[in-house]
Amino acid sequence: MILSPLQFGLGGFSGILVGFTLGLIGGGGSILAVPLILYLVGIKNPHIAIGTSALAVAANAATGLFNHARAGTVRWQCGGVYAVAGIAGALLGSTAGKAFNGQKLLFLFALLMLVVGILMLRGRRNPGNPAAQCERRNAPKVLSFGFATGLFSGFFGIGGGFLIVPGLIAATGMPVLNAVGTSLVAVTAFGLTTAANYALSGLINWPLAGVFILGGFIGSFGGMRTAKCLSGTTGHLTVVFAILIFAVAAYMLYRSAAALGINLSS
Repeated sequence: MILSPLQFGLGGFSGILVGFTLGLIGGGGSILAVPLILYLVGIKNPHIAIGTSALAVAANAATGLFNHARAGTVRWQCGGVYAVAGIAGALLGSTAGKAFNGQKLLFLFALLMLVVGILMLRGRRNPGNPAAQCERRNAPKVLSFGFATGLFSGFFGIGGGFLIVPGLIAATGMPVLNAVGTSLVAVTAFGLTTAANYALSGLINWPLAGVFILGGFIGSFGGMRTAKCLSGTTGHLTVVFAILIFAVAAYMLYRSAAALGINLSS
């Protein structure tokens, strides 16, 4: 598919939005990548949108990881264990996702967004334990959460940071800031795994991925700086972002239901 200059510009703008969100709260931006590529940029094939977004989000997450590593907020051992378990899940999930009807996949994706928005609102006030680490005692929990979030990440073609952050907090009890930084290890690994699987089937638009990634680099630095300035208002930011997720999910449900012949108004 040959893109117009306007579509390239919208792809770069979408990358800035996703990168900014990843840098700001460590997750959630990736769940916007697919609807932005579909409905703003205008890519018609849901599978190409998923494959392209997976590659772009992985690259943007790597940039965010670099920034968080410099700030010392990454728990590398936890991130590594979580990522290793999740790669197996992402490979399995992305293989299943490619074989799934594209519009049905989008419909389920929108339902997942609603669940994620609720989870973000429920966990916005959790301070966490600054001394939390990955140990033999909680290793099975970390591995199981990692595999499960990797499975979802691969199936829906998303980085999964919005699932990984609460997963890390639930498995280890670490503070949200550390969970945000650490989650980017897994987001990068999951995204690359999913993107590689989709690339083997020719389901990535490489030029669009390039401009999306470039925009994401710019956005992630702005998001990280804003996160430092607004570190005391994370709960408020989470509420705003959860509302945005609900709005996008509602639109996706409407569009995908119409494509599937489902009447949501009855």
